[in-house]
Amino acid sequence: MSQIAYPYQIDGRGRTAAATPDEHIRHLIEQVLFTNPGERVNRPDFGAGVMQLLFAPGNDEVAAAAEFLIRGELQHWLGDLIQIEAVQVRAATSESDLKILIQYVTQRDQQRQVIELNQ
Repeated sequence: MSQIAYPYQIDGRGRTAAATPDEHIRHLIEQVLFTNPGERVNRPDFGAGVMQLLFAPGNDEVAAAAEFLIRGELQHWLGDLIQIEAVQVRAATSESDLKILIQYVTQRDQQRQVIELNQ
């Protein structure tokens, strides 16, 4: 069963673009991570606000706090779809870049997935 692709887009046939179930879960993870709390009018508590971490100093304490925040928000909002196994946050080559590695198991088919996000 296909889901609506995020961000919303039109496919080559002029219809709403679809995403596979695995792509859909990745899109949901990105929405949770990159939405700032307060950004959604009807759900002001939604989102992890990872973009704000770009301006925090790149040290072990910030990375640990980010991992805790990401794990908690994903479990809260997507716990019925995925089970989080590991979250790693580390500074990339430049100070304003973060690498986020998330390992999870989908509840649908018990398949292990790993995604890496660069922000």
